[in-house]
Amino acid sequence: MPLNTRLVIFDWDGTLFDSVAQIVKSLCFAAEQHAQPLTPEAAKSVIGLGLPEVMHTLFPQVPHLHEAITQSYKGFYPTLSTQDKWFDGVATMLHDLKQQNTLLAVATGKNRAGLDRVLKQTQSTDLFCITRAASETQSKPHPQMLEEILAYTGVEPAQAIMVGDSSYDLEMAQRLKMPRIGVSYGVHHEKTLAQYQPLSIEHNVTNLHHTLKQYIG
Repeated sequence: MPLNTRLVIFDWDGTLFDSVAQIVKSLCFAAEQHAQPLTPEAAKSVIGLGLPEVMHTLFPQVPHLHEAITQSYKGFYPTLSTQDKWFDGVATMLHDLKQQNTLLAVATGKNRAGLDRVLKQTQSTDLFCITRAASETQSKPHPQMLEEILAYTGVEPAQAIMVGDSSYDLEMAQRLKMPRIGVSYGVHHEKTLAQYQPLSIEHNVTNLHHTLKQYIG
């Protein structure tokens, strides 16, 4: 049944963009540079948070190293991500939704510089009416970035859908009583996503595209 959805807000990494493996490698590299233990599983689990929150979560024992580890990560990640791209079907989905006069937005744990770089890389800046990065607002799961997107677009929470691959995405939408859809091909497992009562959990972009079209009024 349509929700008369006017706005779809997407997470970026692991939802639209196939970049999770490179983020994990970069976090592990940065940790190794400063002699800090880090497993790939732990690195993957924090994707979606802003970098300060990532540092506090992964390296609480060495706060004096947070800035240095962050800079190591920021320096290394772009060297791995030059060939990152959208998941198959994302370009078709985004252009189709936009042609149906659906507002599109991004709410991401990336910093602004990183987001602008990949928007340019995918030539997608003009697809989104507004984008919000963790470096310019509060990190997920705080809902501030969603509140700012809603204020800019003039859309009520019930007329929007948040789409994301992590618990952080779905929790921030849940806090606003905003409908939400999980995707299982990114960071967090389906069982984790299900705890936040999404409308559905989609296993590929084709299914996500079909589901979103059902909710657009």
